[in-house]
Amino acid sequence: MCMIFVNLPVTNLEASTAFYTALGFNKNPDFSDDTASCMVVSEQIYVMLLTHDKFRTFINGEIADAKKTTEVLTCLSATSRDEVDGFKQKALAAGGADWKPNMEMGPMYGCSFQDPDGHVWEVMYMDMSGV
Repeated sequence: MCMIFVNLPVTNLEASTAFYTALGFNKNPDFSDDTASCMVVSEQIYVMLLTHDKFRTFINGEIADAKKTTEVLTCLSATSRDEVDGFKQKALAAGGADWKPNMEMGPMYGCSFQDPDGHVWEVMYMDMSGV
C-alpha cells in the first residue's frame, strides 16, 4: 500500500474546502465536484471532503457527530516544533477549534485541533536525536 485517503463527511463543502485550503492543502479538481473536494496533503495523502449525502453512499449506519463523539484521530508528521505551532495557528485562524493542550512527551511534541465539522487532527514532531 502506498496511499491513504481520509474520507470525511462535511456539512458545508465550500466552507470545509476553504478551511483545508487555508491549512495549505491543494484541491484536485479532477476528483472534486459539487459533492466532494479532493484535498491533496502530499503525493501519498488525500483528504476527501464529502457532503453527507455523498458520504452515506459509502457507509452502513449513521454518520457520527464529530462534535459530540471522537470517531478517529488523524495525525500528520511535522519537521519541527515551529511547524507544529504554525499548523495549529493556521487551523485556528481558518475556523478550527482547539481540542486539547499541546503535548510534550520526551522527544515528541504535538498539537491537536478540530476542523469546522469537529473532526480531530493532530500534528506531531519527533526529535529523533532525543530517542
